[in-house]
Amino acid sequence: MGKPTGFLEIDRQLPPDRPVKERLGDWEEFHLHHPEEQCREQGARCMECGTPFCHTGLTIAGAASGCPVYNLIPEWNDLVYRGLWRQALARLQQTNNFPEFTGRVCPAPCEGACVLGIIAPPVTIKGIEQAIADRGFAEGWIVPRPPSGRSGKRVAVVGSGPAGLACAAQLNKAWHEVTVFERADRVGGLLMYGIPNMKLDKSVVQRRSDLLAAEGVRFVTGVEVGRTYPVARLRDEFDAVVLCCGATEARELPIPGRDLAGIHLAMDFLSGNTRALLAGTVPAISARDRDVVVIGGGDTGTDCVGTALRHGCRSVVQLEILPRPPLERSPDNPWPQWPKILRVDYGQEEARERFGADPRLFSVSAETFLGRDGAVRGLRLHEVTWQLEAGRLLPRKVVGSERELAADLVLLALGFTGPEGLLPDALELTRDPRGNVQADYGRFATNRPGIFAAGDMRRGQSLVVWAINEGRAAARECDRYLMGDSDLP
Repeated sequence: MGKPTGFLEIDRQLPPDRPVKERLGDWEEFHLHHPEEQCREQGARCMECGTPFCHTGLTIAGAASGCPVYNLIPEWNDLVYRGLWRQALARLQQTNNFPEFTGRVCPAPCEGACVLGIIAPPVTIKGIEQAIADRGFAEGWIVPRPPSGRSGKRVAVVGSGPAGLACAAQLNKAWHEVTVFERADRVGGLLMYGIPNMKLDKSVVQRRSDLLAAEGVRFVTGVEVGRTYPVARLRDEFDAVVLCCGATEARELPIPGRDLAGIHLAMDFLSGNTRALLAGTVPAISARDRDVVVIGGGDTGTDCVGTALRHGCRSVVQLEILPRPPLERSPDNPWPQWPKILRVDYGQEEARERFGADPRLFSVSAETFLGRDGAVRGLRLHEVTWQLEAGRLLPRKVVGSERELAADLVLLALGFTGPEGLLPDALELTRDPRGNVQADYGRFATNRPGIFAAGDMRRGQSLVVWAINEGRAAARECDRYLMGDSDLP
């Protein structure tokens, strides 16, 4: 441990962000790095606990805790403090294929489980992780390392999101010939088209896919398995298949007026914006000079707010059916669970700067969309109160709380219900009660021999870091199926 008293002497400092007014004028990433000396100081705050909770991904009483990919966090924090950046990168790469992604977009359950967080603000683990990864690329330490031979086995990975990329990377290291199928025109899945550029620059995603291609992974884009590529051909041409197609079936809002023009699913808005940005064109769904209402309070809703602001919207409101979270942990949300507290994310910060107030309304529910000449002009909402009934908390309408909001663009950011049905049905795969592909965690094997499932397609909507965890683990089980045993971690 480099500095035993570091956590007593040094305050937590997050890496800086670009000024709000500046970043609202472009699509560049808004997170910056600490200068090296400050990054080393933040690493010194790590206590190197006797029992670190940060680097073990757990679910405690239904809440996330710790790092799902088991990053060796105390080790690389100490190495950064001592200026041993290349060694820190080596530790990080042992557990995480894509730290440049998680360092940017992970909500950092590791920080929620930091032991220091019991008595003081936790270590800035996420910022240090990104700094290590970005320095690795800048210094030329991260380079293609193709395998020295091949096993003679061919594996198809369907889907090129974080689970698919992690799975492909690991199987390639095991000497298998890996082909990744992606129905979009670019590799990356939600990393490319689901997360806005200001959070994850698309050149970062392209850099990693180029590196994997240089290592021998074959990418086939613009091909949808089960539609433009028959599943029979998939089974004939490959010795094993790993499905990493995500949970892309969006949750709908079936209330009166849903068929009005101007109401869109959030992912159609976000993916269309990224496509237009990459092509240098105008997005098909634009928020410019429009009154925008975003329904949904999660990360996707925040991304819609940030994107609408950059378009130049006239106003933006974000609706959340859940109550406003507390400012500090409640008694039923103890450490080391992820703290369910009120946070002001980048989209809310930017809306407050532009319009003078946080755009969120809590404990409200939309009941009717209002239209004029076939297009949405607003919506009627009401307040809700949460009541415990038969052991479940349920929202109940507050009588007399109805009001209207103006809106000529409504974005539905209500999450996802599970994977699309085309491919699972074509392969005759068993589903679990939630509609996900049935494959036990740890084995990842479906009811069809040689077909595995991982990531959101198996577990449901989740985090990028959990997708990487599952992609890695499914690769190990696929390797074991092909070779009888596996040396993959």
